Amino acid sequence: MDAGQMFSLVGKRVMITGASRGIGRGLAHGLARAGGDLVLVARDKKTLAQVEDECREIRADIDVSSYSCNIREPEQVRQTVAESTKNGKRIDVLVNNAGLNIRTPALEVTEEQWQTILDTDLRGAFFFAQEVGRQMVANQSGSIINVSSVGGHVALRTGVAYAAAKAGVIQMTKVLALEWGRDKVRVNCIAPWYFRTPLTEKLLDDPAYLGEIVARTPLRRVGEVAELVGPTVFLASDASSYVTGHTLFVDGGMSIYGF
Repeated sequence: MDAGQMFSLVGKRVMITGASRGIGRGLAHGLARAGGDLVLVARDKKTLAQVEDECREIRADIDVSSYSCNIREPEQVRQTVAESTKNGKRIDVLVNNAGLNIRTPALEVTEEQWQTILDTDLRGAFFFAQEVGRQMVANQSGSIINVSSVGGHVALRTGVAYAAAKAGVIQMTKVLALEWGRDKVRVNCIAPWYFRTPLTEKLLDDPAYLGEIVARTPLRRVGEVAELVGPTVFLASDASSYVTGHTLFVDGGMSIYGF
């Protein structure tokens, strides 16, 4: 198998959660270019339809569908996976990307904020992995890519609930890789630093804040969403066939020393 084939997603059906904007939207575009067929998941059906159209413009022969789902509702997660795998269809790759943050000092975090973040970033990610994982285990094949954060590894001013959830995603990845490896299901994790998305643009538009971020990043810049595509394609493709339980930091080197 040559290098081009190793990194190809042709013939693979990829589910992406949080696909309507930001990192998820960028990954949808990138994985479409890599040859993957797509199942797009997010709450906003209208925006999902736009991403579907964008993916068809990228590749005319793509098989792409979308499903509205609130990741915080396990029953909706079960229904989404069931609907998207009817008539013998399967999910070959799950990109567990959906997440959110509510930036609040620890002394001001409310029970509602804590629960919202944990239910989305950790609980929701687990139940998506579990539902898709059932089918992957039965098929004896599959790759799950969880999206964590540098904030799950080093202490940042991202908020304690977000940090706890993203640290949980990293450890969840290891345990699932251990349990499902015997069934030929690989589970890995990507941990980004600051990337330009609609969720970060206000922060990064502040010159002082941006300067502080850049000063703590060895590559001296923030990332562009397109730079997450390569790592995701690697973990989704046969190029990483002997990689599981790993967290890949896509952070310009920031996690070398942290804040």
